[in-house]
Amino acid sequence: MTTPTVTRGTVEEFDEGRGLGVIRTPEGVRYPFHCTAIAGGSRSIPVGADALFTVVPGHSGRWEAASLHRI
Repeated sequence: MTTPTVTRGTVEEFDEGRGLGVIRTPEGVRYPFHCTAIAGGSRSIPVGADALFTVVPGHSGRWEAASLHRI
């Protein structure tokens, strides 16, 4: 089993009503995330915020961001 790699990115989109967002790495790779993936108990994160996150397999078979920590 491999340890997840921590990745840095910027929140590109976040819809508070739906709890869905997208974070983009400096290389331009985009990963969706759900508000429950935001660490620290917050269910919101502002667009433009820098964050550290891990990439995990999602429910729909695509990769998504998890454990978002705002930096």
